[in-house]
Amino acid sequence: QVQLVESGGGLGQAGGSLTLSCAASSDTFSPDSINWYRQAPGKQREWVATITRISSTHYADSVLGRFVISRDNAKNTVYLQMKDLLPADTAVYLCNARLGPRNYWGQGTQVTVSS
Repeated sequence: QVQLVESGGGLGQAGGSLTLSCAASSDTFSPDSINWYRQAPGKQREWVATITRISSTHYADSVLGRFVISRDNAKNTVYLQMKDLLPADTAVYLCNARLGPRNYWGQGTQVTVSS
């Protein structure tokens, strides 16, 4: 069973930057896509960004132009670089991998943005 481990969350300031990482436990794992989601207290889980196996990227309108998703295949890691942070970006950020019908989830990492 592949495990995804997120890291890099923490406290950021409005206008600042944070970078999240999602590391896969297997170097042979080749998902169709890696996705970042976030869930704020009392709100539904929200899709944030996707990077596909061929490295095409897609973003939610709320983060377009501020967040960048990228990958380092040698490290089996996907990154989410977040800049121009807003208090509205405060949430638990979760890494998801899709392989066919299967979904794999990390445990999440908290991001809190102060104004």
